[in-house]
Amino acid sequence: MLTKRIIPCLDIKDGRTVKGVNFVNLRDAGDPVELAAQYAAENADELVFLDISATEQKRKTLAALVLKVAEAIDIPFTVGGGISSVEDVAILLNNGADKVSINSAAVKRPELINELATQFGSQCVVVAIDAKQVNGEWLVHLVGGKVPTQINLFDWAKEVEQRGAGEILFTSMDHDGTKAGFANQALARLSKEVNIPIIASGGAGNVSHFIDTFTTGNADAALAASIFHFGEISVPNLKQALKAQQIAVRI
Repeated sequence: MLTKRIIPCLDIKDGRTVKGVNFVNLRDAGDPVELAAQYAAENADELVFLDISATEQKRKTLAALVLKVAEAIDIPFTVGGGISSVEDVAILLNNGADKVSINSAAVKRPELINELATQFGSQCVVVAIDAKQVNGEWLVHLVGGKVPTQINLFDWAKEVEQRGAGEILFTSMDHDGTKAGFANQALARLSKEVNIPIIASGGAGNVSHFIDTFTTGNADAALAASIFHFGEISVPNLKQALKAQQIAVRI
């Protein structure tokens, strides 16, 4: 049985870790390299770094941060934010990232997924999908959730798999930062409709939410931010609780 993964997520803005609710109202959560080292020591399975202020000028800053993180930890980590070309990805992987996450750029030019999978292998390519329910339909949103599209979540998930993505990071914007639980019905449907791993994101508030997303939602991994950053749940305690529920985790 494949183990379920616990993935702390660090949203990076101007070199600091930040966290908000429903993608807004950001507050400082600490130094990303220090947090990364802490989570690695606590036996987190992977880390995700998302540069939410990514611009052309800040690409070099992100690449430098990736190098520092790679030197500080010994677990896989994914980097995303403003990535739109094979060249962007090459720099980040060369600096020590294990995977990259692409979102808006993939929607705007889906061929990018094929190019990255061909150049670097599917195992390096995570497609992040931010979606929310609009009149009962899950629709994809871009640019940190600011720009709605008419693209159906499940149709897009199937397309990114066909184009070579190795994983999908699905964030429910309706649940993000609310600590009210993950979007398990949508996650369960995603896990049926695609054959690549699904990372659940948005809504983690307590241990039972993780149990639910691994059982009801059938997620392969669960990502969370503020509950880890602000010490509400520790990774070791969470894993022990999951193990007690017969959920396979790496202790």
